[in-house]
Amino acid sequence: MSQFFQFEADFVESLRCIPMQVRLKLDTCGIKLKLNQWHQFNPTERQALVDQPCESPEEILAYRKFLQNLVQERTGQPASELPIEMHPAWLNATEIPQQVQEKTQELNREMTLKAWENLTPVQRFALIKLSRPSH
Repeated sequence: MSQFFQFEADFVESLRCIPMQVRLKLDTCGIKLKLNQWHQFNPTERQALVDQPCESPEEILAYRKFLQNLVQERTGQPASELPIEMHPAWLNATEIPQQVQEKTQELNREMTLKAWENLTPVQRFALIKLSRPSH
């Protein structure tokens, strides 16, 4: 099931930007996909990257292969690879990352452990990514 965020609403239909759920899959399978590479994909291919599962070891490997083949076909070069985190913070519902705590305080908000626990992994992933200084 696809989960898009409200802040993605302006590009969900066209998928002109890489949605957070795909960014999560990229980090999960260790692929760095640039926006210009994403733009080489047709709408069906973009939707496939949204829909294809990427959770079990088999699904992660299949997603990685599918994506690398797609990038190679469209650009003539493989996508860059990223190290895969063995214990990514977005899968840890018992500890709020420091950068998320700092960002919520900066915005005069509070992130309780109970609230963090109730988030889905993609929601935690988005908060982690969006709490970085460059975002």
